[in-house]
Amino acid sequence: MRIIYFTPAIIWFIISVILLTLPANDFPHSSLFDLPYFDKAVHLEMFFLLTVLFGYPFAKLPIKPSAIPTVFNRITLYIILYGIIMEFVQKFFTAGRSFDVIDILFDAVGSFSGLLAIRQYALKKIGPNENRGRNQN
Repeated sequence: MRIIYFTPAIIWFIISVILLTLPANDFPHSSLFDLPYFDKAVHLEMFFLLTVLFGYPFAKLPIKPSAIPTVFNRITLYIILYGIIMEFVQKFFTAGRSFDVIDILFDAVGSFSGLLAIRQYALKKIGPNENRGRNQN
C-alpha cells in the first residue's frame, strides 16, 4: 500500500492534535462558539473525518469482503482511543482545557458514524461475485 493514500488522513490527524491541544484562550472569539454544544459538533465532525480518511485507503484495496469489518473496526477503535488520550492530554498538559466525558462520547459517535459511512462505501463497491468492477449486475 502506498503511503500517499494516507496523506490526507495524516494531515487531518496533525491538525486535530493542534486543535485539541491549543489553549482555550488562543481560539479567536466567534459567535459560533456561543452556540449550544457547538464544541460537541466539532468533536463529532473531527472524528468522523478522521475515521473516513484513515479508512478510505483500505476501501480502495482489493481485500475480501469478510476482512473489511475487521479493518474498519480496528481503525475506529484506534481513533476512539486517540480521543480518550487527547482528553487526558487536555486535562494534564493544556492550559485552559479540561477533561470532558461528553467529548469522548461525541468522539465515539463521530468515529462510529465514519465507520458506517466508510463500510457502506467499501461494501457497495463489491459485487455479488466479490468483484470491484464497474458492472456489478
